[in-house]
Amino acid sequence: MKLTLKTEYAFLALLYLARNGNEHKSVSLIAKAQSIPKYFLEQILLELKKTNIVISIKGKSGGFKLNKPPDQITIAEIIRLFDGPLAATMSASKFFYKSSPIEKEKKALDLFKEIRDYLASILEKTTLKELI
Repeated sequence: MKLTLKTEYAFLALLYLARNGNEHKSVSLIAKAQSIPKYFLEQILLELKKTNIVISIKGKSGGFKLNKPPDQITIAEIIRLFDGPLAATMSASKFFYKSSPIEKEKKALDLFKEIRDYLASILEKTTLKELI
């Protein structure tokens, strides 16, 4: 698993929103506070909105805020949204399974599944709240 820049920026934006509770924050404010390119952040927030992780209000006092409490948003959820599987190979993935050559070697595949399970056990129980 390797996080893309998009995922890192998503985490920065979400952590900023989590720290600011129920207040709506503008894209410009989040971008400036977290040093994220504004255009890139707009795309990220739209993806987060489509999956109901954030909500937005238009207008002068509008902006974005979390749609659910930070303790209900897991790190695994965000990684899967932007980067796909937590597994190192698609054939070891629970949510994004796709056959791959490593399946020919059962012990190797089992190792990748064990690594996936270890990562998932941490990332699925860790929430945004624990990082603020």
